[in-house]
Amino acid sequence: MVNWVLRGAVLLWALFFFIVGARGLFDPASYGETFGILVEGAATNTIRADLSAFFLVAAGAAAIGALVPGWVRALLVPAALYGTALAGRLFGAASGDPVNSGIVQAMIIEALTVLLMVGSWWVLSRPAEVPADGSADMVH
Repeated sequence: MVNWVLRGAVLLWALFFFIVGARGLFDPASYGETFGILVEGAATNTIRADLSAFFLVAAGAAAIGALVPGWVRALLVPAALYGTALAGRLFGAASGDPVNSGIVQAMIIEALTVLLMVGSWWVLSRPAEVPADGSADMVH
């Protein structure tokens, strides 16, 4: 039962960030609204490509990890991406970058994402438990 709850939570997470990535791919200005990034000129192409890639790859890997039992290691991809983003934000804050409530919110989301993905990988990668009498097949 826990496995299905985790898979569902990861899939909802993946859907949300897939929407963020797809929206930014088709409308890079949405990143300006969502993240407070100035999207203009030639930077538009970089923002469209790089931010969309971040969100789409993370969402795709999370969905694969949740849906394909033999590929639960794919959950470590979004964990690594969001963990690196969190580390970059912490480095920036320690270096004197301005930090506002939006940055703090992003850091909380990144930390929760790392916990969700690593925790889900940990639980879903464990072998299914079989009752001592062997009477029931447990689906992992």
